[in-house]
Amino acid sequence: MHWSDLFNSGASLFIVATASTRTMVPLRILAIVTNCLLMAFYAGSHLWIPLALQAFALPLNAYRLHQMIVLIRSVRDAIRGDSSMDWLKPFMTSREFRKGDILFAKGEPANEMFCIVTGRYRLIELGIEVPPGQVVGELAMLAPDNRRTATLECIGDGTALSITYEQVEQLYYQNPTFGFYFLRLATARLFQNIGRLEAELTPAAFR
Repeated sequence: MHWSDLFNSGASLFIVATASTRTMVPLRILAIVTNCLLMAFYAGSHLWIPLALQAFALPLNAYRLHQMIVLIRSVRDAIRGDSSMDWLKPFMTSREFRKGDILFAKGEPANEMFCIVTGRYRLIELGIEVPPGQVVGELAMLAPDNRRTATLECIGDGTALSITYEQVEQLYYQNPTFGFYFLRLATARLFQNIGRLEAELTPAAFR
């Protein structure tokens, strides 16, 4: 067998392995190995355009692999108690809001959640302010009808990061550990709401 056939066969095997991989980290590793094999083959064959394409794809795959490794490490830290959302920021979009802007309204269909960076925001129905660093809007993703359970209003100019539920689902499929953290986040919010409700009802019971 000619060496070019050997390279082609090896690259084909890696492509098949890549297609059958379910999680993102092994997928990126296999993609990097495939890039290297194909670059070696194209260099030996003096095929410069395909070589340039693989040379472009290699650092991109390496960067995405780094992102996913950081994500997995951060999610594991979050599950152990570190509630920082910095690990999610590279996957979110920065948006500016002015006083009076409504980020979402109670009862409307929901398709994204937010992480507060700067400014002041209030959940109107609950009468509470959302501090910087806190995620808000995630509960609607778990609601049967995907509708907002409260209205979030900007009461002081600021910045918030947003991520769509579709992107959250993609992160879950790429790294199932993320799903456990998301459930932990939503559960903590539910317990906070229950605790707040109990605190409001207790004084009324003794009147």
